[in-house]
Amino acid sequence: MAAEKLSIVKAINASLRTALENDPKVLIMGEDVGKLGGVFRVTDGLQKDFGEERVIDTPLAESGIVGTAIGLALRGYRPVVEIQFDGFVFPAYDQIVTQLAKMHARALGKIKLPVVIRIPYGGAIGAVEHHSESPEALFAHVAGLKCVSPSNASDAYWMLQQAIQSDDPVIYFEPKRRYHDKSELDTEAIPGPLHGARTVREGGDLTLVAYGPMVKTCLEAAAAAAEEGKSLEVLDLRSMSPIDFDAIQASVEKTGRLVVVHEAPVFLGTGSEIAARITERCFYHLEAPVLRVGGYHAPYPPSRLEDEYLPGLDRVLDAVDRALAY
Repeated sequence: MAAEKLSIVKAINASLRTALENDPKVLIMGEDVGKLGGVFRVTDGLQKDFGEERVIDTPLAESGIVGTAIGLALRGYRPVVEIQFDGFVFPAYDQIVTQLAKMHARALGKIKLPVVIRIPYGGAIGAVEHHSESPEALFAHVAGLKCVSPSNASDAYWMLQQAIQSDDPVIYFEPKRRYHDKSELDTEAIPGPLHGARTVREGGDLTLVAYGPMVKTCLEAAAAAAEEGKSLEVLDLRSMSPIDFDAIQASVEKTGRLVVVHEAPVFLGTGSEIAARITERCFYHLEAPVLRVGGYHAPYPPSRLEDEYLPGLDRVLDAVDRALAY
C-alpha cells in the first residue's frame, strides 16, 4: 500500500485489520464494535470480514470485558478491548489496576498479559456527561501499564501495531476530537519506537510539549507565534508512560523554556511530572519556570461551556508570552 492521506479513524481501522490478518490470536472486543462498527465507526466492517468469534460484541459491562480479556490473554490470545467512551472505563478500573497491571510482577515474570485497551478520550465533541474525560494520568501513575496517544494517522496506525505486538498491557488513548483529521500514512514505513517523542516543528525560543489532541493546537500556536517573530519548537510526546524525558531535555537545553499542554486538568496531571523532572534535569538551562496549560480542576462541564474549559490557542499563547517575558 503506497502512502496516502487517511483520517485517524481510517488509520486505526486499517491497523486493526492488519493485526487480525497477521495473527489469528488477535481478538477485538467491546460494546457495539461488531455489527455497528463502533459508535465512531472505528471497527467498521471488521466483524463482517473476520467473523463474530474474532470481533466480539460484548454486554455493557466494562469490568467483565477487561476481565474476560485478561483470561483470554492468559490463554495465549492478544485481545484488543474498546472502551466506548473515556468516562466508561471506571467500572473496569479495578480489573486494570489490580489484575492487568500487576500480574506480570505477581508471577515473577512468568505470565504476560498482551492486552490493548483502546479508549477514545478528550472533549470538544459536544457530548453529555461521562463522554469527554481525559483520565490518562490515572493510568500513567500505575506501574505495569504503558500509556500512549497518537496525534496523526501514521502514529495511529503504527503505534497500535506496536501496542498489539507488545507483551505488556497498553492503554491506547485515541483523541476523538481529531478522529477525522487527515494526514499521510505509509503502511510500509519503518515505525519509530513506541515510547519515543518526536519533534514536529523545529524552533529556538521555547519548547511546547503536547500529546494526542493538543499537538495540533500547539502547532497552530507555533504558527501564530511565528508571525510575531517567535520561534517555538513543538514536541509530540506520544507516550505518557514511559515518558521520553531525554527528548524533552534535549529540546529544553536548546530553547531554555518549556510549556506543557494537555486537555486533562493541570492539577496532578502529566505536565506536573514533566515539569518536576525537567526542572531537576535542566535547572541551569532554564530561562523561565516550566509552565503548564490544561483543563481546570473541576468536573467536565456541559458541552455549552467546554470551550471555556478546554485549553485553546489563546491560553497556550498566553503561557508562551509569560515564559518569554522572564
